[in-house]
Amino acid sequence: VFKIMGFYTQVERPTSDGRIDAIIQTPDYIYIIECKLDRTADEALRQINDSDYAAPFSMDKRRIYKIGVNFSSQTRGVEQWIIE
Repeated sequence: VFKIMGFYTQVERPTSDGRIDAIIQTPDYIYIIECKLDRTADEALRQINDSDYAAPFSMDKRRIYKIGVNFSSQTRGVEQWIIE
């Protein structure tokens, strides 16, 4: 969907500390998204920060948003999200 909207999108981008689930880049913003299943959005956000997924964008002038998301296998939907 993001690619159709014209945004540069990367999925499962490898890093030295793991893989970033999704990166979406717009002209003004960079969204770093980590998803978990049946865990917590806090855990997802902690992984973004502990693995320093935003480091490659530190010199970029765009605003960076870190988004942790937790999906529930019971409800089959988003259970919780946190934006930093």
